[in-house]
Amino acid sequence: MSDLFIIGASGTRAYRTAMAAIAENIANASTTGYARRSATTGESGSSTATMALYTARANFGGTQVMSIDRATDPYLDASVRLTGMSLGSSTARLRWLSDSETALNDTSTGIGKLMTGMFQNMDKLAASPGDTSLRVTTLDSIGRVADAFRQTAADLDVVSAGIATEARASVETVNRALDSLATINNSLLRATPGTSAYAQLLDSRDSALQDLTKNLNVDISFGARDTAQISFGGQTLVSGNVASTVAVSAGTDGRLSLSLADGTALSTPANGALGGLFSAAGTVADRHTGLDTLAAQFVTDVNAWHAQGLTDGGASGAPLLAYGGSAAGVTALDVNPTDLALRSADGTLNGNLLTINSTLRGNGSVEQGWTGLIATHANLLAATKAEYTTAQGRNDQAVAAREAVSGVDLDMEAADLLRIQQAYSGSAKVLQIAKETLDAILQIM
Repeated sequence: MSDLFIIGASGTRAYRTAMAAIAENIANASTTGYARRSATTGESGSSTATMALYTARANFGGTQVMSIDRATDPYLDASVRLTGMSLGSSTARLRWLSDSETALNDTSTGIGKLMTGMFQNMDKLAASPGDTSLRVTTLDSIGRVADAFRQTAADLDVVSAGIATEARASVETVNRALDSLATINNSLLRATPGTSAYAQLLDSRDSALQDLTKNLNVDISFGARDTAQISFGGQTLVSGNVASTVAVSAGTDGRLSLSLADGTALSTPANGALGGLFSAAGTVADRHTGLDTLAAQFVTDVNAWHAQGLTDGGASGAPLLAYGGSAAGVTALDVNPTDLALRSADGTLNGNLLTINSTLRGNGSVEQGWTGLIATHANLLAATKAEYTTAQGRNDQAVAAREAVSGVDLDMEAADLLRIQQAYSGSAKVLQIAKETLDAILQIM
């Protein structure tokens, strides 16, 4: 009779735990990073007879919960981390390369269009070189191009500053994830495998790994009790319950560098959000360098063109522009309209203006260089957009594959709940029958 009590009691305990696991699944159906739980049961050892002279032909021990398991697939988890890493990189690059394109400003207020307008004004002035209003307009258009160079440089500086700010925020996320992993490692070593607490720690570990890899292409290995060991570029970032801290800094040109908190230099991130930010920062720095080169050429070419002409008074043309070492320092000098050197050496009134196409336009000109710079950036941005679309699709597929294994299906949970409820009711019924039978025996006695 005691066997019935043992079996019934073990069943109610086991199925109560199983129902609790299902309830946990239902409650966390929408929780990010949650892996579905299930209670694995096993047959208990045969009960021990309490009577010395009693030999049982069939001893039954009931059931017991062997472990609380997470529905996970290590391969699928690693796949999600890898695709998330690529998506983080392409997302960062797409955002900041798009902002860079806006900063380069190939609209009507940008360098290219204003330069074209400057040449058009010069052509109009060539038809009427004595027209004071056209001279004023020409000088104004040269000044507008100089202003556009300064504005573009300032806008690129804003983009560089924004990249650096986001990189610091990304590094903060990385450091939080590293600290969390060290704490979780310590807890995993103390927890008992197969328990709900252990499963929760593994969920937290995987969530921290996801945050980490989304930002930085670290190397991951797993040690005792599923603890995570993290390294990057040959440097250990997490080992056991000890975590390192990383830092990012921006150079004067906007390029980024990564290091440990103690100053040890780290390699340039190749993937993740930080990898994308480092790449974008390098691209913006290249655009800045290209802009500076074009600005220097613009000042040199315009001044050289003006110097080869003669003013109405027969003097050589004075500089129209000044170069302060970068595009940010390009300024238009204060020149009187009457001091424009429009004549050629032979005295032709518009002779110097007629040399515009050969000296300021055509192959190797600033106008052509600007077109090349814009085209180069546009091609890079188009390639990044295509890469982002591909990365998004791969990540969606990886997440869907993982969710098919780890995700919570409410319909399936509801069906399991009914099945477990029936088993629980059956175990309770066994206890009830055993009690009624024992009461009947006692009444007979």
